[in-house]
Amino acid sequence: MATPLQSLIQSGTNLWLDSVDPELVARNRALGATGATSNPIIVADLVKTGRFDADLTSLLRKGSSDADIAWALTDQLVRQAQKVFEPVWQATKGNDGYVSFELDPLLEDPALNLPPEERTRQYVALGKKWSAGHTNRMIKAPATPAGLAALEDLVAAGVTVNVTLIFTPRQYAIARDAAWRGAQRRKSLDHFKSVYSIFVSRVDVYTEEHVPALSAEAQGLVGIVNAKRIWQMNQRFWADKKLPLQQEMIFASTGTKKKSDPPWKYVEAFAGSDIETNPPATNDEMEKSGRTFTRQVDVMPPQDVLDEIERLVDLRKLEDVLMAEGIKKFADPQKALLALIAEKRKKLG
Repeated sequence: MATPLQSLIQSGTNLWLDSVDPELVARNRALGATGATSNPIIVADLVKTGRFDADLTSLLRKGSSDADIAWALTDQLVRQAQKVFEPVWQATKGNDGYVSFELDPLLEDPALNLPPEERTRQYVALGKKWSAGHTNRMIKAPATPAGLAALEDLVAAGVTVNVTLIFTPRQYAIARDAAWRGAQRRKSLDHFKSVYSIFVSRVDVYTEEHVPALSAEAQGLVGIVNAKRIWQMNQRFWADKKLPLQQEMIFASTGTKKKSDPPWKYVEAFAGSDIETNPPATNDEMEKSGRTFTRQVDVMPPQDVLDEIERLVDLRKLEDVLMAEGIKKFADPQKALLALIAEKRKKLG
């Protein structure tokens, strides 16, 4: 009999891990995970464990700056995870088996206040730099104006992109169209792969606070409905393109924020297609649940719930609020990582 995670994978979902902790990568690979993603919070949490003090000491001896150390350690962790998932990449001919590498979040830091054109230029330059020489590395670019403006040139240059911080169909459509324009500038479409990370649970946190008029039946379902509609858009757009590799949605932010929600609420809702990037704790809770997961990604709530969400939720306002929060959550962890490395510098000498 299949375990809960095995049943999720059998339903058609590619399971990725929201961590590049080498121990968790190994454990979740054994459970069926076929990819992973990184971010500054993940790297900072690993630095705090002390398990990488020897690596930090070596980098300190080279005279590396705090920022250089942060990026060298991130690169090292992502490389290690790439080795674990490279057999998947080989077996699927580049359709799966990726590890995502996030570009510098400080480019969006309001305190830095870089001109949009300079942010875009740096996204393109950094994307090329950190993808060079890698097969199964995805470059995470945010769905900010500057990040979206960088996508066409990144994809045209052969970079495999993971567009993150997507909350609305509008952002998704801009990102997808830019990636497709970039793909058409390539000599060949054989290795063109793009994914679009739609954030789910943050949407329901938003509606609880900003759309209290939603009924009990609709509240808590907006993130799911929104993501499924974007998934449907993605399915329709690529259906006639006849590409060798799938252009997929990543259902991200799948950990629940409300204690009253079952840990598998979002994972179960999107079972059956594309990619789910789950926190390690969510995968652990799923395995303990004993549940069997079946395809749900194309199952929608009743029409009256859909109509209510359509009537009461202003997606542009939602996007504006969540992007403002998202940019802060994007930049602050990188600042915290740099501060942590500065502390380690004092302790390790």
